[in-house]
Amino acid sequence: MAYVYDTTNIFARILRGEIPNRTVLETEHTLAFRDIAPKAPDHVLVIPKGPYVTYDHFCAEASEAEIVDFTRAVAAVVNLIGAEAHGAGKGFRAITNAGENGVQEVPHFHLHILAGRCIGPMICTD
Repeated sequence: MAYVYDTTNIFARILRGEIPNRTVLETEHTLAFRDIAPKAPDHVLVIPKGPYVTYDHFCAEASEAEIVDFTRAVAAVVNLIGAEAHGAGKGFRAITNAGENGVQEVPHFHLHILAGRCIGPMICTD
């Protein structure tokens, strides 16, 4: 599958410093920042710095260094916001959306980390 990356998407603009963000963590290959419309007391977006459209695109084409860095950054963010499942934060939910059926709004792979309260059921059924 060929992925077409839109260099004008909001996360690409954040990575270029054109749009400010509230950074939680930055590493060589990853940026984590607070969501501007949080759905939980702690709502952090974790994005790779590379031009990946969806999670499957990232998994298929990112370098080993990017994948390891991203994964370790997620663990660090969970620790920084006090949301470890074994800690007082009582856990978190990690969500990524892909494509139209996944209701992806920004065409840059991103992982939502939601914590600070019970997030509710996995999905709503109609």
